[in-house]
Amino acid sequence: MRIAMAVEYDGASFFGWQVQLHSENTVQAVVERAISRVANEPIRVVCAGRTDTGVHGSGQVIHFDTQAQRDMHQWVFGANANLPKSVAVLWAQPVDEDFHARFSAISRRYQYVIVNRPVRPTFLQHRTTWEFRPLDETRMIEAARYLVGQHDFTSYRAQACQAKSPVRNVTELTVTRRGPYVIIDIEANGFLHHMVRNISGVLMDIGAGKHEPIWAKEILEHRDRKLGGVTAPPAGLYLTHVGYPDKFGLPALSWSAPVW
Repeated sequence: MRIAMAVEYDGASFFGWQVQLHSENTVQAVVERAISRVANEPIRVVCAGRTDTGVHGSGQVIHFDTQAQRDMHQWVFGANANLPKSVAVLWAQPVDEDFHARFSAISRRYQYVIVNRPVRPTFLQHRTTWEFRPLDETRMIEAARYLVGQHDFTSYRAQACQAKSPVRNVTELTVTRRGPYVIIDIEANGFLHHMVRNISGVLMDIGAGKHEPIWAKEILEHRDRKLGGVTAPPAGLYLTHVGYPDKFGLPALSWSAPVW
């Protein structure tokens, strides 16, 4: 049987999603241990999108194969009983064998949450990024328009990115303000390594008046990461939604970072 699950996690205390040779403190590692206990057999999971150290997930989707027979309630509550409080399974659902958490996905959505005030945050210090410079969201909105559509995002990916193609289609990129919070919301058919954090870093510099909005387009056209902007910190980044074809019938999840 193949099972799909949605997983929510606070990434502040983990060394990213992916299992690492010299560390057991990754989200994947604790999720696999928890599900293996419920299944009473070793379980390996596949995720929709690997997140870096300090990055959070409110809509991560995984799948795994198992011989164990459990109802969906048992998978959810059994896994949660064995997970740390910073990780939770939101739902579980049987899926066809042709479902793949990564390769079946047709879209992914991230939010980047900024606390924009002179004084650093306390309660949200690991869940938001602090920017003391006043940000003009209208300038950021203007700059964001240059990045919507299908482009070569070489300038906006990490130099160590291993993706075969730098071309991605950004279907939505918005910037909104809610009091001291500035939220960058971006959806695409896929993302390159550090792509969202690099876009966020550029938009923040533009919002702070360091560059004009056209700078976002100029960076894009350079196709050279060395001429790009600063990579924004990981703390404010959330994987909020993964989209799949309707035929899989997966439950809908909120597209908002769990900060409000």
